[in-house]
Amino acid sequence: MPRTTKKLTYEILMEQNATTTDAIIDHYSSSSDFVLLSESEGRDILQRDDEDATKLRLGIDIAMAKGVLDPNFVPEEYIAIDVLGKSPCDVADEILEIVRRGRRDGEDGSGGGGGVVVLCGLSGTGKGTTVATLQEKLTKEDNKRVVCWSNGNVFRSVTLLAVTWCEMQDECDGKFDPERALTKENLASFMGMLEFGKFNGKFDIKICGLGLDLLVSEVQNTALKAPKVSKNIPTVAEVTQGEVVLFASDAIAKMGEDGIFVLLEGREQTVNYVRTPLRFTLTLSDMSLIGKRRAAQRLAAGALGEVGAGASEEDIAMALDGQLAKMVMEV
Repeated sequence: MPRTTKKLTYEILMEQNATTTDAIIDHYSSSSDFVLLSESEGRDILQRDDEDATKLRLGIDIAMAKGVLDPNFVPEEYIAIDVLGKSPCDVADEILEIVRRGRRDGEDGSGGGGGVVVLCGLSGTGKGTTVATLQEKLTKEDNKRVVCWSNGNVFRSVTLLAVTWCEMQDECDGKFDPERALTKENLASFMGMLEFGKFNGKFDIKICGLGLDLLVSEVQNTALKAPKVSKNIPTVAEVTQGEVVLFASDAIAKMGEDGIFVLLEGREQTVNYVRTPLRFTLTLSDMSLIGKRRAAQRLAAGALGEVGAGASEEDIAMALDGQLAKMVMEV
C-alpha cells in the first residue's frame, strides 16, 4: 500500500495517543482500505452520538415535565473551537488563553481562584485528551487545584439507593422494580440521601439513608460497580437526568467557591445547566477525521499486541496491514 514519508516507530506506536493516530492516518493517506474502514467507523460514531442525544433529550424532557428543570433556562453562549490540524496541546492552549483572559478581567465566574470550564463536542473531537491536557496545564502552569467532574458516580449512587429500596419492599420480591422505585416522590427522597461536601478533609459524596452510610470515594470501585447497580443504571439515568444535573451544578459551584478549578466534559443537554461563561464546544471542519481517528486507534491497539519492543518500522507496517485487512473484512 502507498506510504507517506512520516516514520511510524515502535515508540510512537507505544504512546497510543494523538501522535500515534496522526502518524497512522499519514501512513495510510493513499489507502482505499483505510478510507473504507474510516467511513464505517465514522458512521458508527455519529449514529451512536445521535442515539445518545435522543436518549438524553428524552431524560431532559422528563425532568422539565416533572418541574425539576426550568424549560426556559438559557445557558451562556458556547465558544466553538475547530480542532482540525491542532494537537490536544494546541487546543488546550487556545482554551486557556480565553480562561486566563477572563480571569484577569474578572469575567470567569470564579470564586476564590476557582472556576468552571465546560467542554462539549462530538465523539472523536478529542474532548477527553483535551480535558487531561487542561488539567495538567492548569495544575503545573497556573498552580490550580483541578478536579475533573463526572456525573457517573451520582447516577450510580441513585441507582444503589433505588435497588436497596426495592430490596426492602416485600412486594418487589427482592428484585428491582422501576415502576415502584422511580416515582417522583422516591427520587426526591433518594436525592435527599446524597450530600456533597467535605468529608475527611476532602470533597466527596455521602450516601446516607436506607441503612447505608457510605462515601463514594470509598465504594466507587466496589458497591457502586456491583452487578445489581451496573445493570440498572440506564433505566435509572433515563428518569433522573434533571435531579443529577441539579446536584452536579450545586457540587461544582461549591468546589469553585472553594478555589477549585472544575473541568466538566459532557453533552450540551446536561452541562447546559452548570453556570459558567467558560463554555467550549470542539468541532471538526473535516468530519471524515472522526472516523479516521477511531480507525487509527483500533489499528494501533491491534498492532501493539502483535509487535514487541524494538520492532522495526517494517514490522510495525506489516502488523498494521494485517490488522487493517482483518478489520476491513468485518465492514
